[in-house]
Amino acid sequence: MAFQSPMPSRDFLWDVFKRVDKDRSGYISADELQIALSNGTWSPFNPETVRLMIGMFDRHQKGQISFEDFGALWKYVTDWQNCFRSFDRDHSGNIDREELKTALTSFGYRLSDNLINTMVRKFDRHGNGTILFDDFIQACINLHTLTSAFRKYDTDQDGYITIHYEQFLNMVFDLKM
Repeated sequence: MAFQSPMPSRDFLWDVFKRVDKDRSGYISADELQIALSNGTWSPFNPETVRLMIGMFDRHQKGQISFEDFGALWKYVTDWQNCFRSFDRDHSGNIDREELKTALTSFGYRLSDNLINTMVRKFDRHGNGTILFDDFIQACINLHTLTSAFRKYDTDQDGYITIHYEQFLNMVFDLKM
């Protein structure tokens, strides 16, 4: 992602971490993180997106993140916010079908209109034909994860693979999604 923001000071991050760590355990759980995050609509941040992000930054495999992990997660979310805002051309606070297509094309994906429509349906939690910030993160993480899994079998990078059923199942069940 080319939308990187500067890292805030350690003191700033520690202050935020302490406010988010409601139970004072020294770790932030998915529930604590979900309460702290905002998707800009007054609705709770998508729990599945929170789970994905905790999994990405939880170096100790505890289902929680430490302060050291929190700084990287903070930067990750901030970079995604900048990215989201840059593609939300009408400043509506959500990404519509055309904005999603533009974003994914800029990331290097060449997807059919039919697949873009499928993604909007899949990640539109409210049935408005648009994707909120947290769902946009989830859609992009899932697309990246699926693409990476596909590329392991697409050794000649031609966009086609031949696998048998058990290879497919192993590929899907091994995914961290």
